[in-house]
Amino acid sequence: MSGKIGYKDLVAEAEQHIETITVEAALASFDSPDVVFVDLRDVRELKREGKIPGAFHCPRGLLEFWIDAESPYYNKIFGEDKRFIFYCNLGWRSALAADVAQKLGLKSVCHIDGGFEAWKNSGGAVEEK
Repeated sequence: MSGKIGYKDLVAEAEQHIETITVEAALASFDSPDVVFVDLRDVRELKREGKIPGAFHCPRGLLEFWIDAESPYYNKIFGEDKRFIFYCNLGWRSALAADVAQKLGLKSVCHIDGGFEAWKNSGGAVEEK
């Protein structure tokens, strides 16, 4: 079956077009009023593991609809003049999401290398759900 690619290929391709930040850079941005952390994980993951305090929850399946101002599901948070730091559990979904977000016109978007796991392992604060 020629032409088939897997998720690893999709993530690697996305990472060629997006900004990936270290968990240390994410931790340094934590208190910035110009930054919005966007948690892309499923609601069950949030309930089970918590989230970065103050992070905006946008389930990955709704991202395109919440970013596009022409969508009936548009969320005005994505119209704010902020830097959006996306994260998921390990950084795969957030890489794909950051790529899509840029294509949809978000100007300042990146994702955390290693995701929420890296955040927790580096001692980042966690808000229990």
